[in-house]
Amino acid sequence: MDNNKQEVQKVLSRWDVLFLAFGAMIGWGWVVMSGEWILGAGTIGAMIAFVLGGILVIFVGLTYAELASSMPTTGGALIYIFRGVGPKSAFIAAWMLALGYISVVAFEAVALPTVIEYIFPNYKVGYMYTVNDYEVYASWVLVGVGASIFVTIVNYLGVKSAAFLQMVLTIVIGIIGLLLIFGGVFNGEAANADPLFVGGIGGIMVVAIMTPFMFVGFDVIPQTAEEMNVPAKAIGKILILSVVLAIIWYVAVILAVALGLDKDYMAVSTLPTADAMVALFGSDIWGIVLILGGIAGILTSWNAFIIGGSRILFAMADKKMIPAWFGKIDAKHGTPTNSVLFIGVLATVAPLLGRPMLVWLVDAGGLAIVIGYLLAAVAFVQLRKNEPNMVRPFQAGKSSIVGWIAIILSIFFVILYMPGMPAALVWPYEWGIFAGWTILGIILMIAMGDKFPKGKLKYIDKE
Repeated sequence: MDNNKQEVQKVLSRWDVLFLAFGAMIGWGWVVMSGEWILGAGTIGAMIAFVLGGILVIFVGLTYAELASSMPTTGGALIYIFRGVGPKSAFIAAWMLALGYISVVAFEAVALPTVIEYIFPNYKVGYMYTVNDYEVYASWVLVGVGASIFVTIVNYLGVKSAAFLQMVLTIVIGIIGLLLIFGGVFNGEAANADPLFVGGIGGIMVVAIMTPFMFVGFDVIPQTAEEMNVPAKAIGKILILSVVLAIIWYVAVILAVALGLDKDYMAVSTLPTADAMVALFGSDIWGIVLILGGIAGILTSWNAFIIGGSRILFAMADKKMIPAWFGKIDAKHGTPTNSVLFIGVLATVAPLLGRPMLVWLVDAGGLAIVIGYLLAAVAFVQLRKNEPNMVRPFQAGKSSIVGWIAIILSIFFVILYMPGMPAALVWPYEWGIFAGWTILGIILMIAMGDKFPKGKLKYIDKE
């Protein structure tokens, strides 16, 4: 590690870390996307899809848990893969995970105007154009663009670690979500759950490929490892607990929404989750309650991932993988301002492509995230082989089997995104996002020339 690196304050408790990761994972996607999951795979099919995605994330999470406890430093997977595999693989993984983080930020910029549409159904004015059969209106775009600019400015000015606020907002989301879940179980109609399966295995796979994007958030833990006032061994346990809680959350929400709305109504609903809440409790006010509580999820996820994404880019610049411009630290506020601005600009453009951008971001960002997970699992296996005596406060089993399972599952998920598969990315939109980001990464790597690191990272274990 760099000896001249500034030390950060260790201020995050176990509860802070758990709420940070769990809050980032449950965010807002369950409110916007639940109807699409149920219609795409059926009630049981969608639940199975999230269990499958959750299994992938648990095994990847176990590799992260061991590596994060061994190397508790900002940069996460970048550092692990740099040490275990090499700089080029580390670049690819970090760049892909950055796309995953940025996709979440952009997702929130598109989700917010969708939310406003539920509260104020007639607010869309100023027709601009149509994207993929969706009519884009100026007022709709301005909500997303304005909010993106606001959140970017807030982060530019330096957002102190608001662990208490994160905890409060996550508890609010949790209470409202539990109301929905219990409402579905006790007030829902079993007949609404039909059909239990749609599209067979293909339908399940279509929903399954969205799950890595929904579970991204547990890897915020490695990004904040240096700021945790918890034992290294506990970092891994908290990480796995956060993933398990998120799996339970998504499966329960899917069941509640499926029991609350019949499929015909769900198909024409703007936000089926909110409409399910209304149907289950018999008053429109409950839909507004769900929306207002969910907006807390938008804010916590948006803020968490713009911080996480900017830190990944900053760490890459610090290791001379991308231009030093991304590593600029504001002297007054101590934030990587250029990385924050870069992410903010990309998110600000997202609403111009309308609501279809939601699914495009989920799928394109999902592929990028799985590639990052795959390389982290490879680093896990390599470090088990090449550095058997490395300090591992949290150990994911005595053998490397967890890493190999994570590799196999990650490859399986990558294949699902490929052309010809039932869940292939859509051309040109989703492949365009992924390809454009990949090309930009190649250009940045070439621009670094001789500065790009050549050997593996030398890391000094902290006993």
